[in-house]
Amino acid sequence: MRKGVQTRTLILDHAVAHASEVGLAGLSIGSLATRLSLSKSGLFAHFGSKEELQLATLRAAQERFVNKVFLPALNAPRGLGRIRTLFQKWFEWLESSGQPGGCVILAAAAEFDDRPGLVHDTLLAGQKELRGAIAKAVRLAIETGELPADTDPWQLAFELFGIVLAAHHDRHLFDDPRAADRGKKAIERLLAAHKKDSEPAKSGIRITTESRRNAAPDPS
Repeated sequence: MRKGVQTRTLILDHAVAHASEVGLAGLSIGSLATRLSLSKSGLFAHFGSKEELQLATLRAAQERFVNKVFLPALNAPRGLGRIRTLFQKWFEWLESSGQPGGCVILAAAAEFDDRPGLVHDTLLAGQKELRGAIAKAVRLAIETGELPADTDPWQLAFELFGIVLAAHHDRHLFDDPRAADRGKKAIERLLAAHKKDSEPAKSGIRITTESRRNAAPDPS
């Protein structure tokens, strides 16, 4: 039983790497068997269909992402520190995830966004959960006072996620080694811009107070 689990894990390691190169849609029992120099019947013993293989590969990639990116971020303090850690780990994932063709999950989201089926539904559920986690991290930063109270968590989560997509695009389509650094700078600028949203009002109150003090008659 243990050997069977180890064999399946090894196969999925290769399946994730292969899917990063040919896409999750291009992953099949035949193509993976060729890559591993195994018989198709041997792979059928672990995965009874192409869709089952794709689902298992996607879930393996999602589990890796959670372990490498999401869980380490939870160890960071609540607030902007957690947001920064999350995206720092995410950019590291894009650079050194062991997936030669890029992130299987992000690529599959583009492949299956308009294809109904179990793979689409699994992707959608995972992406909704991830987006919700980002929005929650933003809400915690609001609670700690590091972001203004009127910050829209879902809007900021949308913008943060967009930066990751741009970094992934530039790294793998343009082969730009600066993509992760550009992404980190963009994250910092975005967070700084949201932090400054509340400064004009505070500044205005201070200036008004000083103006009144200066305009008041000298009691002496």
